Amino acid sequence: MNAKSRRDFIKKLGIGTAALTVGADIIDHHPALAFSAKSYRNIIGANERIQLATIGVNSRGSSMSGTFAKQKNATVACICDVDERAIPKAMKRVAEAGQSNTPRAEKDLRKVLEDKSIDAIYTATPDHWHAPLTIMACQAGKHVYVEKPMAHNPAEGEMAVAAARKYNRVVQMGAQRRSAPTLTKGIELLHQGIIGKVYMAKTWYTNTRKATFLKPGTVPSWLDYDLWQGPAPRVPYKDGLIHYDWHWFWHWGTGEALNNGTHEVDVARWGLGVDFPTRVSSIGGRYQFQDDWETPDTQVVTLEYPTATLIWENRSCNGRQVEGLERGVIFYGDKGSLDTGEDAYKIYDLQGKLIKEEKSTSANEGLAGRNTASPSLGMDSLHAADFLDAIKNNRQPNCDIELGYKSTVAMLLGNISWRVGRDLRIDPKNGHIVGDAEAEKLWSRSYEPGWEPKI
Repeated sequence: MNAKSRRDFIKKLGIGTAALTVGADIIDHHPALAFSAKSYRNIIGANERIQLATIGVNSRGSSMSGTFAKQKNATVACICDVDERAIPKAMKRVAEAGQSNTPRAEKDLRKVLEDKSIDAIYTATPDHWHAPLTIMACQAGKHVYVEKPMAHNPAEGEMAVAAARKYNRVVQMGAQRRSAPTLTKGIELLHQGIIGKVYMAKTWYTNTRKATFLKPGTVPSWLDYDLWQGPAPRVPYKDGLIHYDWHWFWHWGTGEALNNGTHEVDVARWGLGVDFPTRVSSIGGRYQFQDDWETPDTQVVTLEYPTATLIWENRSCNGRQVEGLERGVIFYGDKGSLDTGEDAYKIYDLQGKLIKEEKSTSANEGLAGRNTASPSLGMDSLHAADFLDAIKNNRQPNCDIELGYKSTVAMLLGNISWRVGRDLRIDPKNGHIVGDAEAEKLWSRSYEPGWEPKI
């Protein structure tokens, strides 16, 4: 969907972001919206709701269970997690969103996929599950909303794209900024030449993460660790890994580059109008702590495209902001620059003078950049609404899986460059590594026997 179509879709919703995210905090500030979430859900389309299952609901998935339950054309019919403690919390979110019927609970996602009454799934499972589950769901006839990154490695990402096309499923990656109306307008202005020829984008992410130490442990009674591992080759359980710090270990995670960098790089790639790079380099390290992290806490990835350069800077353990923002994007052109990172934008001339600014008018206009559950409820709701509308109208969503793959593979290549310690030459036609056998070994991974993804 192009920028104009995206804005038109938002207008066709007939309601703003605030209405999509009705809650007590919004109603307090907007008396005109003072009706219950339950009554809102029943205004339109009560008999044509998409039956949705949410899978992986410990944190982000719990928040999104509530977000989907608020959508007028969807019912959260099933909640699935390998942690039995997480399911009641997500159930509570769904009830608070106004959904009257209680979703069924499930531990094994394979049973969810076997359920023919389920039309679509949302997944916030760990990274190593994203592409294999997307492929399995497409094969089972389900549409998929998969959180970023849409793959743990490039090979399975390509397979997920192929599966979406083969089985003609709508697959949306959770890059919510693609559905942000004010940002979409800013990108449209960028493409129209508001700052002239755009030749560079700088992106960044900052945080103050602490040290991580794993130690041998016993699998808790509330966790199905075998299912949590799923397609990943089996390794002994360790305390401290679940539920978040798996991000910093290559066996399951993809580091900060994909955990957060995917968001900014996707916006940058969208604004630059580029697909695959020609060269990728990455430097950095684990500098702040001497602990068990395998991924870098400080990293700079440079992506050279045929027409522009894209830079991502990460400081996981030093929270000083850049340009007053925890995370963001700056586009540089021969007539000025455009700053963004949330549902807003600012345009400057070559001397740095602010010449135009536009902010979101929604109740949730701010971006809590370090909030792991939901940096922006407003953008979440619009992106979920776009996914459901794409299913209804048999079209590609705002962040179709192929767009998501191109942004994901960019950062995966950055990690591969860092791991082998040198620049990579890339084929700009398909994103593949050229002439580096060692790096090419990291294009894919090994799988637990019987769990290998297949199309």
